[in-house]
Amino acid sequence: MNWFINFKEKNNFTKKENIFFLLIILIIFLCDRVSKINIINNLNEKAYYINDYINFDLIWNTGIGFGLLSYNSSLIYNLITSLISIVILVLTFFALGSKKNDKIIFSIIIGGALGNLYDRLVYNAVPDFIDLHYNNFHWFTFNVADIFITTGIIAYLINGIFEN
Repeated sequence: MNWFINFKEKNNFTKKENIFFLLIILIIFLCDRVSKINIINNLNEKAYYINDYINFDLIWNTGIGFGLLSYNSSLIYNLITSLISIVILVLTFFALGSKKNDKIIFSIIIGGALGNLYDRLVYNAVPDFIDLHYNNFHWFTFNVADIFITTGIIAYLINGIFEN
């Protein structure tokens, strides 16, 4: 409940410090958009070999992160999209009432999540294109937004461990 008191007493959406965090979200969102637009316009049906460990290969993901929960049902797709939207709103609410470190972490997660949400709404799928591999082992194909979301979650966990 402490975060709610902090939110109510100290923060509001238009405070100067919150504008900085909105700028972080915008920059991450734009980095993700630029990368995906370049891949969509230039890659299409062919994979692009970079080196022995990474390729760019466009995959349209209808699930959540790393292709999990992919279904052909539009009902399930719409439920997942709605749930993602709610999570973004809740994270935004928490971010506005959080300390500076947490605001930065939440901003990183929100920026990436908004990038993928945008794609879900516009393309009905998220373009994933980064293919990490070693010999025959391939990690899940992902995108720039996924990098920021994962980095933010790891930072949040590490921050939580060191705060306690």
